[in-house]
Amino acid sequence: MQKEKLRLIRKQKGYTQQQVADFIATDVSNYSRKESGDVKIIKDEWDKLARFLDVPVEEIYEEEEATVVVNNNHPVFNDRSTSAGVITTQNNYDNIPGAVIESLQGYIALLKEENERLKEEAKTTLRIKK
Repeated sequence: MQKEKLRLIRKQKGYTQQQVADFIATDVSNYSRKESGDVKIIKDEWDKLARFLDVPVEEIYEEEEATVVVNNNHPVFNDRSTSAGVITTQNNYDNIPGAVIESLQGYIALLKEENERLKEEAKTTLRIKK
């Protein structure tokens, strides 16, 4: 579902897709897919877009139908239902594959170990200098 309100206001304000993409911290091709309705726009992005365009969210927001997004062959269901004008969305981390999370947790553990080693090294160096 194309985001006609968003596209229209962006053009009326004289902004390019690149300028908007830079503001919401994405690349222009991803923003283009968001504006065309191929990629979901999350709540935080709607807020940023409204701030950038200097309009209320309600002026640009267009409800999205429930879609299935395939990320690394893991289907994720996104339901963008609204209640009293409030956009609800699922946790943004739900579509991260478990293997990626495990790898990152391992890396965090490694960094913690290195941090402790460096602290001990610093203490030793300070004792030697005294």
